[in-house]
Amino acid sequence: MTATDPALTALAQGWCALSLLHGRIEARIERELEAKHGLSVREFSLLDVLSRQHNGPGGHLQMKQVADAVVLSQSATTRLVTRLEDRGLLTRYLCDTDRRGIYTDVTEAGLALLAEARPTNDAALREALDEAAKNPELAPLVRAVEELHVPVG
Repeated sequence: MTATDPALTALAQGWCALSLLHGRIEARIERELEAKHGLSVREFSLLDVLSRQHNGPGGHLQMKQVADAVVLSQSATTRLVTRLEDRGLLTRYLCDTDRRGIYTDVTEAGLALLAEARPTNDAALREALDEAAKNPELAPLVRAVEELHVPVG
């Protein structure tokens, strides 16, 4: 393939469209969450991921799993956890079976803020997708997102 190969150009254009759609959605959600709840998109995502943990085998996530779920490095995730812990939204404790393991749970205050922020997140996502659907280059991607049926968990 060369830099002017039509297949490469189409692939690059598709990637640019996907990146543009993601950027617009994230910016819209970020503005709404920050303005109404004092949360960034990453903070909301972290609270959301951690709120889905449960007791029992495989119920608590290791920091690497959390980092993967919120698409951050482990060090950035640790800093984010620390910020939310300082705000009283998360708590950390040692694993009962492996004293080297540290778990992170959402506090009652964190769960309350997450419940309050979830409708804002969902509405901002819907608004961003509706706006993007008006753009002929982004409309197929919006349809693809809307048709995805990804299991949570």
